Amino acid sequence: MEPLQFLAVGDIVSEPFIKLKEATVVCEHGDENCQLCMRYGDKIPYDHFTFIPAVGNASNAAVSAARLGLSSGLRAYVGDDSYGTECLQVLGEQKVDTTYMVTEPGKKTNYHYVLWFQTDRTILVKHEEFSYTAPQFEEGKGPGWMYISSLADHSLPYHEALTELLAKHPETKLTFNPGTFQMNMGVEAMKGLYERSELFVVNVQEAERILKLEAGQDIKILLAGLRALGPKIIAITDGTKGAYAYDGNEMLFVPMYPDQDPPFERTGAGDAFASTVSAALAIGKPLHEALLWGPINSMSVVQKVGAREGLLTREQLEKYLADAPASYAVKPL
Repeated sequence: MEPLQFLAVGDIVSEPFIKLKEATVVCEHGDENCQLCMRYGDKIPYDHFTFIPAVGNASNAAVSAARLGLSSGLRAYVGDDSYGTECLQVLGEQKVDTTYMVTEPGKKTNYHYVLWFQTDRTILVKHEEFSYTAPQFEEGKGPGWMYISSLADHSLPYHEALTELLAKHPETKLTFNPGTFQMNMGVEAMKGLYERSELFVVNVQEAERILKLEAGQDIKILLAGLRALGPKIIAITDGTKGAYAYDGNEMLFVPMYPDQDPPFERTGAGDAFASTVSAALAIGKPLHEALLWGPINSMSVVQKVGAREGLLTREQLEKYLADAPASYAVKPL
């Protein structure tokens, strides 16, 4: 078996998207510290729901890379239930290699609930306690890139095992796109992965949380602060404002790709950016060009429900790139 070009590692989940009708959003200080509010102790009608299996940060990344033409696989755990069977089936349909997937007897497959209101969502999450172990590769035959993202809060030993695995396979480059629990574990606990990362991707708020800084920091401080933790390339997304990157030589900015239509549902925009930049680098694109790929997939994803349906093929993405306005360009900070 030839090594995969891209192997995503993280949890896989199934999610019903529940479209809310009667709710309000209450924010402090403009659009910060927002809360989704509904009547307590009442029966609240909803519009409809859409069930989407086999998603989650790592699963989305694996599909993204596969659609862009890479040989892509996923290392994740499912239970021996109908949801687990369905997840494996969907991955196969999406041309994601399931060789490194694990079905654990007696466990339930992760199942989250997405409360979808207007164009944004709040996700109710629960990660099952799987018996995580690192995959094994033949000497010198690790994947071209490994993409590590969201895992459960009890997964520190798994991260340590993955760090040891990567040390044995210097041929494998790492993208680290940490989830909530990975950030909560702290930089020291994740030190090995930070230092091993070729590409490290978070949003502005996550960067501030990792660096323990107050909100509103200059982006240059965030880029430099994260790179000091060890990654070679830092990418920070800032929603509709665009994204930034730093490779130790240049600090760069890329704007958001112009929306073709108003965003329909924003789940997966960050995953699309991180995985697409990573896939572009895996294909051999330079950083400047990889940064142009990321926002195009993000733009496409928010036109659909969920994080997978809007992911583009390489041909589709390159068509958007060819048709981009002159203002869509990477610029130095």
